[in-house]
Amino acid sequence: MEIPKFKTLEIIQKSPNPSVFHILLNNPSLKNALSLDFFTEFPKALISLDQNPEVNVIILSGHGDHFCSGIDFNAFNTLMKSQSKDQGRVRERFRRDIKGLQNAMTAIERCRKVVIAAIHGACIGGGIDLITACDIRYCTKNAFFCLKEVDLAITADLGTLQRLPGIVGYGNAVELALTARRFTGEEAKDFGLVSKVFESKSALDEGVYAVAEGIAMKSPLAVVGTKEVLLRSRDMSVDQGLDYVATWNSAMLPSADLTEAVSAQIQKRKPTFAKL
Repeated sequence: MEIPKFKTLEIIQKSPNPSVFHILLNNPSLKNALSLDFFTEFPKALISLDQNPEVNVIILSGHGDHFCSGIDFNAFNTLMKSQSKDQGRVRERFRRDIKGLQNAMTAIERCRKVVIAAIHGACIGGGIDLITACDIRYCTKNAFFCLKEVDLAITADLGTLQRLPGIVGYGNAVELALTARRFTGEEAKDFGLVSKVFESKSALDEGVYAVAEGIAMKSPLAVVGTKEVLLRSRDMSVDQGLDYVATWNSAMLPSADLTEAVSAQIQKRKPTFAKL
């Protein structure tokens, strides 16, 4: 399939493993601030990669010196403008606009393929909305994070307040959200926001690619199922989650992937799985 082109993003397919694709935020002059075009293009990019059978894993990173500096204020000002004098209609339209922005972040979770965030430099505001929706997160030693919204008289509304407590714990999420303080990559690791901290950008790129490549070599059905069950179980009781995975495996477990994985174990070789 042809790789689509976007204004605010760049999609790259690198060798040696062609099933690992990269999405790079591509607004480096503004530290990869998120424009309105981004919120339109990002879900389209994810849908394109999700439907591409060549793609097993997606790495999300940023061009330039920073991962993401948050939402572009020009975009915010555009959303706040309205020609209508009817406040009811103004508010209803604004709510739909917010829901549209939220949808762009949630598109990461809707994507069947694993999405790994590789963070360097700044990750502020909307950047944290992005990474908390990702499946795995890594950063550089010089990365820094900030839930900036309260300092801008905003209640964060694109997913951080909903997702972060489940990642770092409720108490840590409350402290970070209410103080809007800057915290380091090492602190992010201590909180559980990232899985590992790398010394440099090059080490981050190499380490994250190694993880992505390892996941890409596994059964696509098993990887997709694991992501789906983890996300569904997050909002369920243990009993409901067990029931869901029982139903999932009753449909998906009898597959050629299972036969190939068992044969590879017996024959002491690497398995080869069909594209999804």
